[in-house]
Formats: sequence, C-alpha cells, structure tokens
Amino acid sequence: MTDTLDAAGMDLLFNKARTYNTWTDKTLDEAVLRAIWDLAKMGPTSANCSPARVVFVTSPEAKEKLRPCLAEGNVDKTMTAPVTAIIGHDMEFYEKLPELFPHTDARAWFVGNDALIADTAFRNGTLQGAYLIMAARALGYDCGPMSGFDPDKVNQAFFAGTRVEANFLCNIGQGIDADLFPQSPRMAFADACQVV
Repeated sequence: MTDTLDAAGMDLLFNKARTYNTWTDKTLDEAVLRAIWDLAKMGPTSANCSPARVVFVTSPEAKEKLRPCLAEGNVDKTMTAPVTAIIGHDMEFYEKLPELFPHTDARAWFVGNDALIADTAFRNGTLQGAYLIMAARALGYDCGPMSGFDPDKVNQAFFAGTRVEANFLCNIGQGIDADLFPQSPRMAFADACQVV
C-alpha cells in the first residue's frame, strides 16, 4: 500500500480527535452502527480470531439496564450519549476459527488451554475495540471510551448465559466541543519508545 491519509484524515482519527463527555441529541440508526462494525472488523487479529462482541446500547430501557453498572462519574455522559458500545470478548472465540481461519486447525491451539484463551481473547478483543473507535471517527462520529463500570454487573445484565466478558465501554455520537477539557499532553518518542 502506498496511499496515505491526508492531514485532514490524520486529524480526524488522531491529532484533533478528542474524548467526549457531552453529546448532541442526534441519534445513530442501525445502519450507522453496522457501517462502524463493517470497518472495525477489518482490523487484524491473531489468526483472525476476532473475539470482540459488541452490544450497542441505544434504547431508554437498555440505558436504564446499564445505569446501575456505571461508576457515578460516568452516569450522566452515558445516559445522554446516543449510543454506548459495550465491547466484550468471547471466551469461546476459538469455536469460530474453522470458519475464520480455515488454513489450519487453529481451534486445537486453544481447546483446554485456558491461559492462552484468556490472553488471546483479551488482547485481540481490546484491539478490536480500538478499531471500533477509529472506525466511528473515520465515519465522522465522536467517541468517549471509558472504564469506570462494574464488569460483573455488565456481564450479568448484557452477557448472561454466554462466555462473553465485558472489557470497556465507548459512548458514540456527535460530541459537544464546548465542554471539552484542554487536550492533555502525550509522551514524547524518547520517553516512550526505544529503537534497538
């Protein structure tokens, strides 16, 4: 690949993108959520294992189900967000490997290996959550990813009867710039990176 994003594209995804806490009342319909997923799913995962599972919380009833799971500081921004994505990872992701990675018997790598399952599901599910943020931004939507919730309560409320475990939440919509904090500093290359 030789094509690159222009400066506006870099700004949209990274340089000028922000974490939003307040939202307009513009809703996102299911077609938008499908478009976000259809971009996010294209990001790489090890052996194409694709363990992420997402619940897009949009209805007032589902928001109320989420409310008691939230830390106090995250209630208002989540209740007013058009969408809250619950990004989880499926601890039985390997059952899909015959379909997703048919080149070899990758399922056999995981069966009975709980440590490898947990590491792979968490690592790659987290990657896919990051891809979801980038996909939403690429389509012109703002994001507010966050911790600050009780994962056991979320699992019980939204993933009961499954092997999916909640990882993090991400509010999605059209953010309101007026309430943004000043952009926080980031670490310099010399402070965070090595070339060896």
